[in-house]
Amino acid sequence: MSECYEYLPHHLLRRRVRDIASGTEGELMAVVNENVSDTGVERWMPLAYIRAGNGREFTTAIANIEPVTPTR
Repeated sequence: MSECYEYLPHHLLRRRVRDIASGTEGELMAVVNENVSDTGVERWMPLAYIRAGNGREFTTAIANIEPVTPTR
């Protein structure tokens, strides 16, 4: 099993985003292609690392993020 993670470019890096699944907002810190399998068969998936307002980071599928539009 390969453990070679890869950082991916993304147009929302360092911008405020929302995780659609949880509704949590934060800053997109990184997008990393990671092996998410626990069965021995490799399954790679791009994961978004988001830092919430409390300083804790969490991951979600990259398809679950959307930009937060500033309110006026």
